[in-house]
Amino acid sequence: MRSTAPSTARNAADPDDPLRVRVTHPFHPLAGQQFEFVKRRRNWRQDRVYFHDEAGELGSLPAEWTDAVAPDPFVVVSAGRAPFHLASLIELSELIADLSVQRERAPAAVKETTP
Repeated sequence: MRSTAPSTARNAADPDDPLRVRVTHPFHPLAGQQFEFVKRRRNWRQDRVYFHDEAGELGSLPAEWTDAVAPDPFVVVSAGRAPFHLASLIELSELIADLSVQRERAPAAVKETTP
């Protein structure tokens, strides 16, 4: 199934400079740098931002790594104090519980021997 036409809309943090996009991912080598915004579109279900770098080369990044997407409210409110979302921790605990039950039900691969 084909998606609708790609969006070129930009949800910039700085409405005064809509033709620029800033890399916000803290661990990306381009973090903090601004580039000429070209287009925002979805490719293979991934929201991407296209830009021209200083050399005029076309580049792209996931939109959530730029200021084209509003920051995650959890990240803003936690201010780095909580590395995980509560929902993710609950999902992880359920997965561990399910795996523990499966392990208990599975036949033993190695038989125990007593001296």
